[in-house]
Amino acid sequence: MTPQEIEAFFERLAALDPHPTTELEYATPFQLLAAVVLSAQATDKSVNEATRTLFAVAPDARAMVALGEEGIARHIRRIGLYRSKAKHLHELSRRLLETTGGEIPDDRAFLESLPGVGRKTANVVLNTLFGHPVIAVDTHIFRVANRTGLAPGKTVRAVEEALTARVPPRFRRHAHHWLILLGRYTCTARAPRCDVCPVQDLCHWPHKARHRQEDADVHPQP
Repeated sequence: MTPQEIEAFFERLAALDPHPTTELEYATPFQLLAAVVLSAQATDKSVNEATRTLFAVAPDARAMVALGEEGIARHIRRIGLYRSKAKHLHELSRRLLETTGGEIPDDRAFLESLPGVGRKTANVVLNTLFGHPVIAVDTHIFRVANRTGLAPGKTVRAVEEALTARVPPRFRRHAHHWLILLGRYTCTARAPRCDVCPVQDLCHWPHKARHRQEDADVHPQP
C-alpha cells in the first residue's frame, strides 16, 4: 500500500470504531494479564467463558496463588494447553506477589520475564493498560498485514516492525485492535468477506484483484 492508501485505510477504520478495545473480559490489570496469557492459541470467547468462573474465586494474584495450579486447571479445562497455562498463571501470580505486591508494572522487560508472557502478550498489556502505541501481531493481524499489502512480512516480528514504521502515528494507539477486529470478523482466513469490507478498494490482495477484474470483464462499464 502507498502512504496515501494506508492513511485512508485507518481513517475508515477509525470512523467506524473510534475507541476499539479488547474483547477479553477483565476488571483489573491483573485480570487482563491473566486473560491474555490464557488466550494464546485460544479464542477470546473460550477464555471469557473460563475466566468468568476463575476470576470469581481468584480475582487477584494472591487468590490465584492460593487457588493453586490444580484449582486453576479445573476452571480452564475448556482452553487448549490448559495444563501448561495453569502452571504459568500460578507461577506468574507468585512472582508478581513477591516483586510488585501483585501490581502490573509498565515495564516491558519485567512483563516478558514472567512465565507465559512473550512479546505479543506484553504488547497487548502495554497497549491496553498503559496506552503505548505498540502492535501485538497475532494470526489475524499477520494475515491482514500480508493479505492487504499493508505491511508484508515473513515473520511476526517483521510484520510488527513494518506496521510500526508504516502506520501513521495518530493511528498507532488503536491500530492493534482495529486490525484484530478486521481480521476476526471480515478479513477471515477462509472465505474473507470482501463484499462488506470497509477498505476493500484499498486492498492489494491478488485474489481479490483478480476477481474484481473478472467481474469487470463480465459486467463492463458502459
